[in-house]
Amino acid sequence: MPHLLHGTLKVTIVEVDRLHTGCNFDFCRKGTTHKGKRFLAQVKGCLLCRPEIVGTRLYATVDLDKARVGRTRMIGNQPSNPKWNETFEIYCAHHISYIIFTVKDGNPIGATLIGRAFVPVEQVIKGPIVNRWVEILDDEDHRAVPGHSKIRVTIHFNSVTEDKTCLWSKGISMPFYGVPRTFFNQREGCSVTLYQDAHVPRGPVPWIPISREIDYIPARCWEDIYIAINDAKHFIYIAGWSIYTEISLVRDDDKLNDTLGELLKKKAEDGVNVLMLVWDDRTSDANFKLAGLMGTHDEETANYFRNTRVHCVLCPRNPDFGRSIIQGFQISTMFTHHQKSVVVDAPVIGSEKRSVKSFIGGIDLCDGRYDTREHPLFSTLNTVHSNDFHQPNFPNASIRKGGPREPWHDIHCRLEGPIAWDVLYNFEQRWEKQVGKKFLFSLDEIDEILVHPSEATKSEETWTVQLFRSIDGGAVTGFPQAPDDVVELGLVSGKDNIVDRSIQDAYINAIRRARNFIYIENQYFIGSSYGWKATDNDIIVEDIGALNLIPKELSLKIISKIEAGERFAVYVVIPMWPEGEPESDSVQAILDWQRRTMEMMYSDIAEAITKKGIEAHPRDYLTFFCLGKREHKDTGEYPPPEEPEQDSDYRRAQNARRFMIYVHSKMMIVDDEYIIIGSANINQRSMEGARDTEIAMGAFQPHHLTSYGPPRGEIHRFRRALWYEHLGSDNTNTNIFDNPESLDCIGLVNALAHINLDMYSKEEFDEYRPFHHLMRYPIEVTNEGAITTLQGLEYFPDTKARILGCKSNILPPILTT
Repeated sequence: MPHLLHGTLKVTIVEVDRLHTGCNFDFCRKGTTHKGKRFLAQVKGCLLCRPEIVGTRLYATVDLDKARVGRTRMIGNQPSNPKWNETFEIYCAHHISYIIFTVKDGNPIGATLIGRAFVPVEQVIKGPIVNRWVEILDDEDHRAVPGHSKIRVTIHFNSVTEDKTCLWSKGISMPFYGVPRTFFNQREGCSVTLYQDAHVPRGPVPWIPISREIDYIPARCWEDIYIAINDAKHFIYIAGWSIYTEISLVRDDDKLNDTLGELLKKKAEDGVNVLMLVWDDRTSDANFKLAGLMGTHDEETANYFRNTRVHCVLCPRNPDFGRSIIQGFQISTMFTHHQKSVVVDAPVIGSEKRSVKSFIGGIDLCDGRYDTREHPLFSTLNTVHSNDFHQPNFPNASIRKGGPREPWHDIHCRLEGPIAWDVLYNFEQRWEKQVGKKFLFSLDEIDEILVHPSEATKSEETWTVQLFRSIDGGAVTGFPQAPDDVVELGLVSGKDNIVDRSIQDAYINAIRRARNFIYIENQYFIGSSYGWKATDNDIIVEDIGALNLIPKELSLKIISKIEAGERFAVYVVIPMWPEGEPESDSVQAILDWQRRTMEMMYSDIAEAITKKGIEAHPRDYLTFFCLGKREHKDTGEYPPPEEPEQDSDYRRAQNARRFMIYVHSKMMIVDDEYIIIGSANINQRSMEGARDTEIAMGAFQPHHLTSYGPPRGEIHRFRRALWYEHLGSDNTNTNIFDNPESLDCIGLVNALAHINLDMYSKEEFDEYRPFHHLMRYPIEVTNEGAITTLQGLEYFPDTKARILGCKSNILPPILTT
């Protein structure tokens, strides 16, 4: 019988006692197993009896039922008595019957299964500690493997309510030491600047006062990056998924009108050490003039800086050494370097030495990213977007055919103080892995240039910040190899590869601490596939592999609040569809995974509501939104010389004067006291650690915590500024939005978003009626948690693309999850 295992597992895989000699080949043994499979099983048994043949690359894994959560390194010289002694700290949020230990023999192509050992989960829950030998069973008939081999394991389970490091539903109280077991420690005495979109108009945001009656004035991201690069005297280190030399970072000041490429070349000519790591898209090729499937301009950027003083390196996503040939091919061709960081030296008042300033988040320094909170579709095509038209959702879209351009909503941040040094170290680790120590400053040179920061500060506006990553040994140097050191740093060992997945750990810890509400903006929302339902057996759940815990952690948090009779709300803002042609196989597959994720969560919540016997709807606790824009035609608007094709999505969107605002943010706010910002999406690619490489930070202000009352620091003001952008000034002048967990607040936001979706979807556009961006995600949620289409909205407006998506029979899940 399945039980909920919600907390942290500490598992040690110690050893296998012995792999016996002496085959017992009995092909005629009676049983229900197909004789072909029986023959293969007997052959495997014979191989198992010959350790000189099979016992050269043994490793073991730990699964929660069919969700793999850990694997040991390979043992090459202990064929008859492999000893791993490896410990795993595992976050779990699973309904399971067994904790399963699997022994395998690795080989360059894949792996050969030796057998599995099963520990009933009720023994672990009742435990204190399970420490035992467990018999290894043949996978075909569940009989003991030849020789009755056993594996020794220890298991200790800490539930979320008992784990002292978890702080379940308690928020942050000082002293708070950050996310435990991570590569980077939490840093005190930092400064953080939060950015919404690449650019914002000058001036304050209404209705968001700062203490002492000072207006809240949002910072301008790309302008600050331009100034930071321009002021650098010693080094400029940039890492990106895409970096395009032809963009202008500042577009409303003629004095700062250099393109990014011109600015970097100028700084390098001045003697500044300019280093760039740009993801090498394997589908692009300069020799054959192939732009690549992702259109990242990687070859153009490399060619632009060739034979200059800028050191631009195209960086492929190489696999770690422990991968099989197939896994290595998948990583190098399917996954990317997705980190976005800028690190520069900056002036220090009263000192000749310099400090470190860094920028991380979701915004790439490339085309299509420059936007403001107005998110124009047509009105800027003859001004700031005349040389920066980006619209990848329609085939053959171009500025010559006119708008709508794709508006871009994103979030970024600037980090100063001790935390900036961690961002610097991340770049140095990646550069050293890709290039070596060449061009990097030595420690002595760093000491001459930079002032080492102090973590001591008494300012009420100070920040405490921790850096997180998704990355593995194939992309960085500096990871330990000893198993105990790996565990101590929160790293995950695999088949001879080391993985940092601390971004997922940060999300899990923040959700578990949450007291009142969570606000998420993210480009994707896919995960916890072990909890999905297979409708009519249309998928094999264990083959999907989108195992990140974030969606399940959110639904379990809501369930716990329902059971306790407390309010809690989760708001999630995602794009209307993933970027690309919405009818395409890949987009439809992602939408299908997204729908299954949502449905799992809503079903969990609906069941809890029924058990509690209260009058409520699942959307009273969890609600999804997207952003859209309709724009009336102005005189003086850019007149395109060509037209889109008849009966195309492009033509229909142009005639309707509407398009989605693409949500590219990667952010989570918890209780207005803690914020995560980075490059990582909520999907398996970003959260696994061994797929796309990512960087993120988690931060709070020690003087603005729920333990002191409702937080009213920078995080609160930033959320209110985002809601002002999405809902407009006429809807945000209300104290209701200061308490997002309340039923009044989520009810009001849901109602406003429904009105906006209705206005967006109608063919007629009332130019004189205020239209705001935040829209209900166009799905219906039943009282039972099932997801269906909204009446009249089976397809996204102006398209023939199904909103609920469609499973792909062509693309493998590893590519679209």
